[in-house]
Amino acid sequence: MDSTSSSGRTSGAVIPTPVKIVVAGGFGAGKTTMVASVSEIVPLSTEEVMTQASDGIDDLTGVERKTTTTVALDFGRITISPHTVLYLFGTPGQDRFWFMWDELARGAIGTVVLVDTRRLNSSFAAIDFFERRKIPFIVAVNRFDGADDYEEPEIRRALALAPGVPVMFFDARQRESSKLALIRLVRYAMDKLPPEPAQLVGAGG
Repeated sequence: MDSTSSSGRTSGAVIPTPVKIVVAGGFGAGKTTMVASVSEIVPLSTEEVMTQASDGIDDLTGVERKTTTTVALDFGRITISPHTVLYLFGTPGQDRFWFMWDELARGAIGTVVLVDTRRLNSSFAAIDFFERRKIPFIVAVNRFDGADDYEEPEIRRALALAPGVPVMFFDARQRESSKLALIRLVRYAMDKLPPEPAQLVGAGG
């Protein structure tokens, strides 16, 4: 039970601030994997088995072994400090589900845009979406087995990123690696917040 001090204030556990984060990127970039690896709860996933109906619609170049796809969203949660809890919303990657992105991005402080170097062109739509809406984002290059290695300047040039947008390399399968990407985004998004207006001090009572 909470205790009450002589001043009348109630002391108790710290109530963490909820923070909404979007995990976006192209089809097969690792969004579901990232949310699942880092979430402290069993993640909500809307993965469905891909059928022949997607033939000619979903581009499987570079991800030929992919058998499932997100049709709505992924949802997870992670506590990064006693004061902050992140709620993660993973977007669907296919073009036909992009109508959901506006709703998923509403209220988010920022986005982790996952990049697969085997399919760089699949990242342009996500980057353009968040640039146009002025939502802070970082680029997280997911290290896939067998993919070619690139340096950060090469990634920046290929994606035509604006100066200052953070780029990092990580493995979506590893919890600590995914956690570092989220922390990087939170710090970047906080730095982008406008400064609080100075409080005016009255001249007299």
